[in-house]
Amino acid sequence: MSFLVRAVRREDIIQLTDLAKQFNLLNLPGDKKVITEKVLRSEASFAGDLSKEKSEYLFVLEDTEEQQVVGSSLILAKHGSEEVPHCYFKILKRDHFSQDLGIGFIHQVLRFQLDNDGPTEIGGLLVDKTYRRRPERLGKQISLSRFLFMGLHPDRFEKRVLCELTPPLTEEGRSEFWEALGRRFTGLPYQEADALSQTNKEFIESLFPEEDIYLSLLDSKARLVLGRVGESTKPAQHLLESIGFEYLDEVDPFDGGPHYGAKTENILPIKMGQKLRISEMSDATFKTQGLIGLGAEDFRATLTAYEIRDGVIAVPNKTRDLLKIDLDQEVFITPFEYGKKA
Repeated sequence: MSFLVRAVRREDIIQLTDLAKQFNLLNLPGDKKVITEKVLRSEASFAGDLSKEKSEYLFVLEDTEEQQVVGSSLILAKHGSEEVPHCYFKILKRDHFSQDLGIGFIHQVLRFQLDNDGPTEIGGLLVDKTYRRRPERLGKQISLSRFLFMGLHPDRFEKRVLCELTPPLTEEGRSEFWEALGRRFTGLPYQEADALSQTNKEFIESLFPEEDIYLSLLDSKARLVLGRVGESTKPAQHLLESIGFEYLDEVDPFDGGPHYGAKTENILPIKMGQKLRISEMSDATFKTQGLIGLGAEDFRATLTAYEIRDGVIAVPNKTRDLLKIDLDQEVFITPFEYGKKA
């Protein structure tokens, strides 16, 4: 089988909607109207027609033999602006000591924060359930390919990248953290509040407390999930850690999920990537494997064997045909493995 990561197209809407229905993520719900809006926004973003604040790049993974969309991922070029700020809780420590009693405590507190000049954010990572655990490691391909596009077009993105990971939820999809905190200040159920926050942050700014919130006052169930990652999200967490992301001591104000981040220039697929031109090598052995990508509006990428020599790169004819690469065309190449955690 051959798999191609590429920019989403309008003809993908039906297949992408069906894929999204398997998971119904907040930033990629299984709703045809929402998916259509996202696809149109993505096309305009790839074409360079939108500002950074409005750009949203949606990538799909295609099984080219079956002509089927089997995965997706996305990049929000800028998450957090004057119009729609990025909101989160910062986890801090506060010391309290009693001289009379001779005892002290170190308390963890939550401090509500707003960022009007936010980072680039990645999300929307999906792989069709029937295509998981394949030797091609499709989830890793569709996840890392985003960074090839960022490496090719760094001016389109911020100097920091954020990823908000999903925490453990109840079987009914409720958040214990939200029930213990957010619902008491807004009166809204978790799913409704989280969906509303995608386009409207006013109610959060107006209703959430400005003062520090002591974690010791929260329900034990809420404290237990704070900053934790759900079982289904742990592979994504491990992949992020293997390429340079770190826990920021920040959590989502709705579900308490952890925020991971990194400087863009330090993310390994970008840091270790190279821009090279395609050449032919009659004696190439193609012993090295990596991700290769090219293009802007017509971005496409795949996992391939390759050989670099004298400042140029050669790939098998199969890869050149799949990606429609011409000789002397510039591509971005980066390793696929980044240590044991990857």
